[in-house]
Amino acid sequence: MDQPTAKQALERLEPLVGEWAVEAASPGGRPWPGEARATFEWHDSGAHLIERSTAEMPEAPDGVSIIGCDAANGTYYKLYSDDRGVCRIYEMRIGDGEWGLWRQGAPFPQRFTARFEDDGNTIVGRWEKAEDGTSYAPDFDLIYRRIG
Repeated sequence: MDQPTAKQALERLEPLVGEWAVEAASPGGRPWPGEARATFEWHDSGAHLIERSTAEMPEAPDGVSIIGCDAANGTYYKLYSDDRGVCRIYEMRIGDGEWGLWRQGAPFPQRFTARFEDDGNTIVGRWEKAEDGTSYAPDFDLIYRRIG
């Protein structure tokens, strides 16, 4: 029996690949202090994208994520962990100049919506959370700027 391959779905992740300077801010507020970076690179297998993020701000954790897909139905998942000991699984979509992540469950549902700008060299996004479980409110904004 032929099995579907992930080639096309994995190609959609290519706009993320590279090193990014990351700026975070409260919605409508000034950028948070300190430098932050994110790097997306292919795992040696070519079947997963590894994201590593660092921030020079005690309140912002350093993290590692593994992004992959289910080739049979073209869905994406992001396994996230950080230096606080937090581990989460996000569903993900990417394509048509947009990138989204979302999850349900404790301690609160979250979602991230972003768009690629500047010929793919900038990603502008916002994290939202629903502390009551249903009503989403802005958490913080992120801007990724490609380095090099």
